[in-house]
Amino acid sequence: MFKPLDPLLHSELRLAVMSLLISVDEAEFPYIKQQTGATAGNLSVQLDKLATAGYIAIEKTFKGKKPCTLCRVTPVGLKAFEDYVAALRTYLNVKPDTTQQT
Repeated sequence: MFKPLDPLLHSELRLAVMSLLISVDEAEFPYIKQQTGATAGNLSVQLDKLATAGYIAIEKTFKGKKPCTLCRVTPVGLKAFEDYVAALRTYLNVKPDTTQQT
């Protein structure tokens, strides 16, 4: 009856990161840190876990002479997030509204 929840996305911080990245094209590390309230070390570890799973892409560049870490959700990550939300709905017994048109 209940669909399994992706344990990688079931973490509060990783779910917050994915939710944030889905709403933007890309985000810099300080922005994600500020929005999630995470420490730099914890966020770095969680981003690495998401990147290892292929859910996000991390690009390290420079802005002038300062390092800049950019993150974006991948198609694999988007599918995993959509599947997670669908599975979560089975726990909440919420049916998607099929009357809305996209």
